[in-house]
Amino acid sequence: MLGKKGATLASALHILVRDEQKALTLLSELNKGADFGKLARAHSICPSGKKGGDLGEFRRGAMVPAFDKAVFSGTGTGIQGPIKTKFGYHLIKVLYRR
Repeated sequence: MLGKKGATLASALHILVRDEQKALTLLSELNKGADFGKLARAHSICPSGKKGGDLGEFRRGAMVPAFDKAVFSGTGTGIQGPIKTKFGYHLIKVLYRR
């Protein structure tokens, strides 16, 4: 599945909040070892928060541009963000790309 553009499928979790400071606070908690899924269930304003932020598998181009770029152009897997989109601020945990 890898072509000139690299990975075309990915799986990720995310936490969506309205303001950047909240995202930074949550990022700090994650960096100290907090459970991503628990924080997503407690704080995410996205319906996926009920599933621990799980977005499942999706194709390149399926998400808004800034989110898509963070997932498919980021280095490796792990937590990225905060990423600002029209929906708010995302913390993204890339599980895999292929």
